[in-house]
Amino acid sequence: MRRFHVWYAIGGLAVTAALPGTLRAQGFSVNEHSTCAMGRAGTAVASPCPDGSAIYFNPAGVADAGGSQITFGGTFIAPRGSFTNDVTRIESKLIDHLFPIPNVYFTRKVSDRVGVGIGLFAPYGLTTEWSTNSEVRYLGYKSVIKNIYIQPTVAVKLNQYFSFGAGFDLDFAHLQLRQRVDLSGQQLPPPAPAGATFANIGVATGTDFADANVHGNSTGVGYHVGILIRPTDRISFGARYMSRQKVKINSGTAEFNQVSTGIILAAGNPFGVPGGTPLDAVLAPQFGAGGPLTTQTAITALRIPEQWGFGVAVSPIEKLKLLFDITLQHWQVFDTLFIQLANLPTTVLPSNFKNTTAYRFGAEYAVSSMVSLRGGYINHNGAEPSGSVTPNLPEGPRSEFTGGLGADLGGRIHGDLAYQYIIQADRRGRSVPFGQPDNGLFAFHASLFGVSFTYAF
Repeated sequence: MRRFHVWYAIGGLAVTAALPGTLRAQGFSVNEHSTCAMGRAGTAVASPCPDGSAIYFNPAGVADAGGSQITFGGTFIAPRGSFTNDVTRIESKLIDHLFPIPNVYFTRKVSDRVGVGIGLFAPYGLTTEWSTNSEVRYLGYKSVIKNIYIQPTVAVKLNQYFSFGAGFDLDFAHLQLRQRVDLSGQQLPPPAPAGATFANIGVATGTDFADANVHGNSTGVGYHVGILIRPTDRISFGARYMSRQKVKINSGTAEFNQVSTGIILAAGNPFGVPGGTPLDAVLAPQFGAGGPLTTQTAITALRIPEQWGFGVAVSPIEKLKLLFDITLQHWQVFDTLFIQLANLPTTVLPSNFKNTTAYRFGAEYAVSSMVSLRGGYINHNGAEPSGSVTPNLPEGPRSEFTGGLGADLGGRIHGDLAYQYIIQADRRGRSVPFGQPDNGLFAFHASLFGVSFTYAF
């Protein structure tokens, strides 16, 4: 039997490449790396929070670190989503999860003008998971991308008005895609006519015969810079840049496990085997030694866009701070993805992402010297164009509302809490391969909970 031509949708990684596990921001970026900043809608470019998260939001803010401090925190994301088929009206739902996104920061004041620090956070990531019997399973029922950054940072206060900071981004990346393969669309072996598929001999659409699991790890390197300008005590401006990366996975693994079809072949079947033979026995050699669906190496590359952030912070009265940030992400670098498997044809899939802009409005009010209240609003467009929206990343334009609380807990410990709610506009998309028309509607919303503790010493 000749090899099957398997359209292997590892290309789903191209259009997912936050965890809705962290399906969080434009594309697959994540912005919740500080509970303090999260409470005020992530507005921290012009006025970073005093919890070490300036390492991410604006490295120049590390120059303002007081003494030494360490922050442990995390954001917990509870996504909810579904896909409804236009014709059947059958609804497939995301599996409910609560995903943790950690962050850890250490900063130290070296001198009156110099601060240093190191941070661990996850600025990009994704996990979407659907049931293995949902109709979206052929594009991917589980997609995972994790980019954990470790960033050493140095910042200098040039004078009372200007600060500058920079750091290296060490990226530890993990990718995984799990999907089912539909037998009905696979080509029949000779002497069947060219182009004939298993559907032509009565195999129903939606007959799973293989479960694919592709995964790999790699590392990348980038950098991060920022400036702060404070013309007065009541106003500040900030800008930051985080570089693009290209993470190459040269030694990934693709595993294929056979799924029983339960089909019994009739006499006179095109495989030339006796009537009563299980079809699974005929397919089994494809998963054995020398078959196209044995465990094999996988090669791909993930492009991560650069980010620009600009912000302004104003204190109209002593206790109140108003903040506004704009974040730009160059998602156009994520235009295509090549997938090379050892035993299957190389695939080049378009993603056609577009650049995105996020508008963030935040406020912080000092109720007392020990307690602060925060709130904010975010609005941004989506990176995915029409025709590219899939179950791997059903992303679209969103509005987000935030609230938070910070309090000194005594003993040099400060605590922060935050909540964020995401409302995403319903988005047309598809559960079928690229090139076919959209065939359904994706819906999505999420709740996020943040908590962190900072210890000064």
